[in-house]
Amino acid sequence: MAFGWKLHGDGRGLTPGEVVRPDERLSWPRMVGFGAQHVIAMFGATFVFPLIMGLNANVAIMMSGVATILFLLIVQGRIPSYLGTSASFVGGVVAIRAAGGDDGTVTGAILVAGVVLALCGVAVHYLGVGVINRVFPPVVTGAVVMLIGFGLAYVVADVYWPQDPWIALITMIVTGVILVAFKGFAGRIGILLGLVAGFVLSWVADKAFGAITAFNAGAGKVDTHPRVSFQGVTDASWFGWPDLHAPNFTVSAIVLVLPAVIALIAENVGHVKAVGEMTGTDVDPYMGRAVFADGVGTALASAVGGSPTTTYAENIGVMAATRVYSTAAYYIAAVVAILFGFMPKFGALVAATPGGVLGGITVILYGMIGLLGAKIWIENRVDFADPVNMVPIGAGIILAIGPVSHQITGDFSLAGIALGTVVVLGGYHLLRAISWRRTGRGGAAPAVAEGRETSA
Repeated sequence: MAFGWKLHGDGRGLTPGEVVRPDERLSWPRMVGFGAQHVIAMFGATFVFPLIMGLNANVAIMMSGVATILFLLIVQGRIPSYLGTSASFVGGVVAIRAAGGDDGTVTGAILVAGVVLALCGVAVHYLGVGVINRVFPPVVTGAVVMLIGFGLAYVVADVYWPQDPWIALITMIVTGVILVAFKGFAGRIGILLGLVAGFVLSWVADKAFGAITAFNAGAGKVDTHPRVSFQGVTDASWFGWPDLHAPNFTVSAIVLVLPAVIALIAENVGHVKAVGEMTGTDVDPYMGRAVFADGVGTALASAVGGSPTTTYAENIGVMAATRVYSTAAYYIAAVVAILFGFMPKFGALVAATPGGVLGGITVILYGMIGLLGAKIWIENRVDFADPVNMVPIGAGIILAIGPVSHQITGDFSLAGIALGTVVVLGGYHLLRAISWRRTGRGGAAPAVAEGRETSA
């Protein structure tokens, strides 16, 4: 199923306990609202991470839309997800830049990593999802989902919240109230409405109280500046072709980014599992397709100068909040993202969203994702009295939340979510093997039955 969504009920709303499934939709005007919400959810990170990596943000936005459409087609519409810019490559790209690498060298290395990721997806598809079930049992997948959400806490604490703590707090409260108090369409797009409310409130605060003295993410320091600045919107043109470039291939640069493939596999598995848990569907048969699709998206995006892609926790959080899992919303979001690539002024308007507002929104979204990991543990009855489960999972989550950085070589380090993922995955299997040799049993080994996994 790629197109041809069934109308859910009367197309106007949901009754308590119901969800809009991937092959369903509400009325098209309402779906446009949900699509816009997904654009807002992905835009901040998809726009910021390319800037951190020194890549063109408009190209990244445009190619994220292309990659999302390819993803939905490859998974046959069974896994609703948005492919935004991956943060897993930031460390490797920064190392490449430090070694004198240019844009072409960066995107060439990322392209190779995308091809490797796609090949891993092919292997999973043909060898069977049992390979992933053995590598990623419920205790591990729950941990990966949790550290992906909670591991982004530093973005809120260090980047967004300090820019305007009071606006962040008010935006968080307003968004939470909308999500809970309004059960109709307004409640379904609560994230978008909360962001708009925060944007307007920031503009009003500028008019009433003047500029704020706080951390300025654009300048990287504390200074006095308006909460809302439309200078970027004024300077940007209405329409324009994004700056594309071809990749270059350097072995040393490729080696620096290849470890990110490990994190992307774990990230994709965690996200897809989370979607499966929320929709109540068996996504195992499409796991290989999902990993393959992300690899294809990453390779294609980097081939024209874009950023690496990954399934986005932010958009999973939106689905968790709205209970609308329709892939129609993602197609709408993807088309809008592609148009963004040719509309610098509109992109500049969305990018003008104050950091404090993003702080109030992301603290809710990231928290929801983290708690989905706990949900996986509970439903699979993971036993944390067993140190095989408790030790590596606890350590990995703390490393991700830190975020802790570990220098591997002079030019390469693992940090935050990537480091936490490696510790969770490697630590679990190491301790399980030790437990097996000592007791003759493998700790909390996964059992696979009828395509669904449970903990032993």
